[in-house]
Amino acid sequence: MFCDWLGYAPADLAGTRRLQDLLSMGGRIFHQTHWAPLLRMQGSVSEVKLELVHADGTRLPMVLNAVRRPHAGGYVHDIAAFVARDRDRYEQELLLSRKRLEELHAVTRDRAQFAEQMIGIVSHDLRNPLGTIRIAAEVLAGVGDKTCDRVAPRIVRAVERANRLISELLDFAQARVGSGLAVSIAPVDVHRAAAQIVDDLQGAHPTRRLVHQATGPGDCELDENRLSQLIGNLVGNAVAYGAAATPITVVTAVTDDAVAVSVHNLGAPIPPAIIGGIFEPMTRGTTEHSQARSVGLGLYIVREIAKAHGGRASVTSTADAGTTFTVAMPRRRAVTEPAPP
Repeated sequence: MFCDWLGYAPADLAGTRRLQDLLSMGGRIFHQTHWAPLLRMQGSVSEVKLELVHADGTRLPMVLNAVRRPHAGGYVHDIAAFVARDRDRYEQELLLSRKRLEELHAVTRDRAQFAEQMIGIVSHDLRNPLGTIRIAAEVLAGVGDKTCDRVAPRIVRAVERANRLISELLDFAQARVGSGLAVSIAPVDVHRAAAQIVDDLQGAHPTRRLVHQATGPGDCELDENRLSQLIGNLVGNAVAYGAAATPITVVTAVTDDAVAVSVHNLGAPIPPAIIGGIFEPMTRGTTEHSQARSVGLGLYIVREIAKAHGGRASVTSTADAGTTFTVAMPRRRAVTEPAPP
């Protein structure tokens, strides 16, 4: 059978050819460096796939098992072999599929990185013309014309919305391309800061009632600007999705080791199909389309702010209790012990 596989007559092989003479060049090298030494040391070789050369020059993959045993004052090798064309084809297909998958991942990664870098560049370059538009709107507001008085505030609000979107895009690019959002940690009275932020947000949302509640001592170590961004994003989310006639409650709670900032609103709960990925980018709290709502970066940035402070963001949402977003963070910056000399 072995002769039939390789296209030889028994007389062509018996007593005239060695096994290694039938191997491909790579197989001969393997035989010399691995096969023969292993047989001498441990007396057997198992499940070795090698290519043997057919009489017509083609190659035939085989899986070989060998045992070395004493015989007539010397040694003989008993070899069991089987043709492994299907196995070889399967292995080659696996290698090809893995290579294609790695290439696809590389292309996808490069495209995502390029897109995120472009977001950062374009967003940054948009700030200058928006600043010019805002200045022009403020000039129009001082002209004294009724039409200008009516139009100028709309322009200013549109510029503010655009600037908020640009800030979100820049933070998104920084979080995805860089090593996370940058924070500047400093001592802050979180209750005082939150009360001021809520007061400012009340002016931005005059049709909604915002309530601030504080528990525990207020002194913490946080980035106050990021705190303002965090509360602003959560309140904006509550305004967009909460019941219009109900209050929005902002709570800052401080314990010995932690500070928690939560925003609660009543209204329809977040659908179960969405809540698991609510902090992922481009995710909204509802599947309904609304031009008044953002592209879905606000909660993602909230999560990244929490991570930058060493904390985490979470959400609970039911029809009876309403929706509460909570960010829990360490109260103090972690102190790294110096390495021993």
